[in-house]
Amino acid sequence: MIPQHSRWRAYSFGWLTLGLFVFSLIGHWIFGWYDFANEQQTRGQSADLNPYIVQMMRETLENWQSEFLQLLWQVGGLAFFLFLGSPQSKEENDRIEAKIDFILKRVDPVAADGIIAELDERYSGRNTDKPGAHLS
Repeated sequence: MIPQHSRWRAYSFGWLTLGLFVFSLIGHWIFGWYDFANEQQTRGQSADLNPYIVQMMRETLENWQSEFLQLLWQVGGLAFFLFLGSPQSKEENDRIEAKIDFILKRVDPVAADGIIAELDERYSGRNTDKPGAHLS
C-alpha cells in the first residue's frame, strides 16, 4: 500500500489532469451561462435555468463524444495496454532484460537466480516472457 503522502506524488499527473478537467468544465458551464443569458436577452426572453441545463448537457456530451472520448481512448487505451504489457510495448524491454539476466548469470552463476528473483519482487514482480512467447 502506498503511504498517503506519496500517493499524491505517485498520481500527481492524474490529480493535475483531474484538476484541469474540473476547472475547464466549471469554466465551460459558467461562460455558457453568460452566453445563454445574453442570447435569451436578445430574444426578449428570460434566462431560465432548466433550458440552460438541457442545452449545456447536450453541448457537453457532444464535446465529450467527439473529442474527449476519442482522446481518452487514444491516450488512456494506449497507457492501459502499455501497463498490461502488451507484446508490442514489452518487446524491447524483454530483450534488454534477457541480456542483463544472461550477463548476471555469467558473472555470478551461484547467486544470479536469487538476485533476479529479488529484483523481480522489488520491481512489481514483472518477469520477462519466455523467449518468443509474444509471437505465438
